[in-house]
Amino acid sequence: MAFKDLLVVVDDSAASAARIDIAAQLAARNDGHVTGLYAVTPVVLPGYIESELPEEVRDNQRRYAQEQAAKAEALFDAAMRRHGLTDRSEWRLVHGNPTDATALHGRYADLVVVGQVDPRRDRDHPVVLPQDLVFECGRPLLVVPYVGRFATVGERVLVGWNGSREAARAVADALPLLAAAKRVVLLAVNPRSGAAGIGDEPGADIARNLSRHGCRVEATRVSTDQVDPGDTLLNTVSDESCDLVVMGAYGRSRLREQVLGGMTRFMLEHMTVPVLMSH
Repeated sequence: MAFKDLLVVVDDSAASAARIDIAAQLAARNDGHVTGLYAVTPVVLPGYIESELPEEVRDNQRRYAQEQAAKAEALFDAAMRRHGLTDRSEWRLVHGNPTDATALHGRYADLVVVGQVDPRRDRDHPVVLPQDLVFECGRPLLVVPYVGRFATVGERVLVGWNGSREAARAVADALPLLAAAKRVVLLAVNPRSGAAGIGDEPGADIARNLSRHGCRVEATRVSTDQVDPGDTLLNTVSDESCDLVVMGAYGRSRLREQVLGGMTRFMLEHMTVPVLMSH
C-alpha cells in the first residue's frame, strides 16, 4: 500500500521548507494527498498579568499570529504548486498544543512528517515533540533534520534491525518506501545469537520477507565494543550514502512522563538524514 495521505507539520521555523518539500515529493511519487497542519498556541500568562494587558497588546498578539500563519500557508501553497499538488492538498489551521493537535490529526493519515527539535531554537517555542508524538499518534513518523535540504528520500534506505516488535512494526510501516527503494541495507549492530536474539544469521529472516515484496535488500552486521551503536548506524548511513533510516522507537510514554530507549534518543538528537520511526 502506497502512502496516499500525508500530514506535514508546518511551523515558523526555517526548517519547515525542507519538511514540506519531502512530504510533497512522497505525495507526488504516490499520487497522494498532503495536508499541511499549523498549530496556533495561545500565549499563557499569569492571570494578574493577563487582566492588566491593554487591548492594543492583545490585538498586536492576534495580528502577529495571523501574519505568521499566513506566511506558513503561503510557503505550503508554493510547494504544492511546484509539485503539481494544488488539487491534492489541504491547509489546516488549528489552535492548541502542537503535539496534541498533531497526534489527533495524524491518526487519519498514512504518514506524519515532522521536524527534529532544534535545541537552539525550540526550547523557547511551542513545537511538535517527536519523542512524545511517536507514542501518542499511532502512525509512523518521518522525522526530518532541522538542518539540510534533501533532494531524495527513500532511494537508499538503512534499516536498523534488532528483531524487536518495534523494529518489525517500523519495517512493515515503511514497506511502501522499501519496495520502491533502489537499495535497502539491513543493519544489525552487536546482534545477539540464540533463542532470545536474532539468530545465527542476523537479519536473514526479515531480509527474506522483504525480498518477497520485491525489495532490493542486503543484510549486514557490525560487532564492536569500540564504537557506540548510534555512531555505528550513522557511520553506515554516511558510508552507504543512505538518504533514509527506518527504525523502531523504544520506550514508553504515559501522561508525558516518558522513558526513551537509548538508540531512539540518540537518533532524535543526532540524525543526519530523515528517519522513519514507529512504535
